[in-house]
Amino acid sequence: MNELTQVLKLTLREKRDVSLAIIFGVLAGLASVALLASSGYLISKAALTGQITVLIVIGACLKLFGLASAVSRYSERLFSHRATFTMLGNLRVSFFERLAPVAPELYSKYRSGDLLARIIGDVESLQNFLLRVFYPPVVLLLVFSGTILFTLYFSVYTAILLAIGYLLTTVAVPAYFAWRKRRNDWRTRESRGALSAEAAEFLYGFRDLKIHRKLTDKEQQLTALVDTYNEEQIKEGKEEVYSQSVNGLIAFLVSLGILATGAYFTAAGELEGLYLAMLVMISFGVFENISPMAAFPGHFEESRKAAVRLEEVVGEEPRLKKTEELPAGPLSVSARSLSYAFPGEQRPALKDVSFDLPAGSRTAIVGPSGSGKSTLLSVLMDVLPASGGQILLNGKDSEEFSQESIWHRIKAVLQDNHFFYGTIRSNLQIADSEATDAQMTEALEKVELGGFSLDMQVEEKGQNLSGGERQRLAIARAMLKKGELWMLDEPVSSVDSATGHLIYERLFRDHPEDTFIIVSHDLTGLEKMDQILVLENGRLIESGSYDELMAQQSYFYELKEIEQQVLA
Repeated sequence: MNELTQVLKLTLREKRDVSLAIIFGVLAGLASVALLASSGYLISKAALTGQITVLIVIGACLKLFGLASAVSRYSERLFSHRATFTMLGNLRVSFFERLAPVAPELYSKYRSGDLLARIIGDVESLQNFLLRVFYPPVVLLLVFSGTILFTLYFSVYTAILLAIGYLLTTVAVPAYFAWRKRRNDWRTRESRGALSAEAAEFLYGFRDLKIHRKLTDKEQQLTALVDTYNEEQIKEGKEEVYSQSVNGLIAFLVSLGILATGAYFTAAGELEGLYLAMLVMISFGVFENISPMAAFPGHFEESRKAAVRLEEVVGEEPRLKKTEELPAGPLSVSARSLSYAFPGEQRPALKDVSFDLPAGSRTAIVGPSGSGKSTLLSVLMDVLPASGGQILLNGKDSEEFSQESIWHRIKAVLQDNHFFYGTIRSNLQIADSEATDAQMTEALEKVELGGFSLDMQVEEKGQNLSGGERQRLAIARAMLKKGELWMLDEPVSSVDSATGHLIYERLFRDHPEDTFIIVSHDLTGLEKMDQILVLENGRLIESGSYDELMAQQSYFYELKEIEQQVLA
């Protein structure tokens, strides 16, 4: 139950609606019991008396109880569902608030389809917590308690049998089936997550699967996952049917026991026969309310597993950062013994990296593939948390500043830039919602996309754009953003060399006081950089200006020699 503590807290925030739902649920249950009890009493009274006045009064009571049951049931549904929808809203907000600080690290731990299944499917599963898990036992306890106290006045044995029936149908049987469900370890949530992950990968990689003639194999794998998911759902359905059948059998036996004991004590003269039909009908009425308990084990386990899966995503406490704002103006960046290791990996992606980048400087980060260049940029952007060391911004520890204030000052262009379904205009306005058409058109012209209309359609993930067009559009978007720190990760790798150097010249010319950090495999044009950082296997092995590194004739010199031989 500890797994559902957070969900319970969010549910109890809506004290008013939850309380009203319970009150009206109890009234509806008691009214239905009273309706059948009055019916039984009316049958016996009509057989034993001819007083029409008494029969009219009892008939009026039947109508009153029927109306009360209908009104109470409607009110119970209204308040319980309103509380549920509000709880779901609170849950989504709470989950997002905890998700946002750790979101950049999630893709190294979870597949995108599985994340989608958790964020959407598991949150939706928790809508059953109030309606199917928390609410029914509370209402049944109060309904049975009121009914038992009432029958206690007429027959102690009937009250005892009702108490036994309550313990069996609302405690023992649900607990047994919940234990069975947990013991068998059915993984409906996990099956759905695996299916979502593979389905998302199938859609993303459809073209490559088609080209390499592996589409059939992937389809068979998806079919197997669908079959597994269906089997888990069938098992859950069977368990609910079994639970409902057992509860129905117990209710029937208890009612039969009440009839038998009532008949015996009536014959013995210890119970007035007028009340026998009433007591039997009371048992029928009160056990009509136990039907939700048949689904209780399934919904309890479903809610528990959903809460566990959500907690796995956001369970780690986010890094505590102060809310101080990063002051405006040029930014210097320094690193002191900076280290980082991806979760689950022994080999560090960065180890003991230290450097100083003055405000307004231009720095290139170079090295072979896998040397840690992109990782270093992500750590500097505060997207990935450093495993060790510290980052200094204008001489102060970056942990002193809020992430939002750091990101507000960064103009980032990554290797994989996301573009939303919409237009060129809507994608550029992500950087500055107040940018005018003239400003956006000017930014497009600076990256050699002047032929693009702002109203041009952009498909999901920019699929109708070439790789070079996506990179130049990302640079144009960065130009519109306010900030003084440029972090560019292979920003023109898909652009021809002449256009790439032209874009760099315009960036340096138009933003002379900004700080530039550029990750690049292309070693040409580095003469214009103030400093070059050379990484290998996550370590900073060289740093200095272009002339200094060439004079050392070390690792960078060898890289440059190899490049010249290839281009010769």
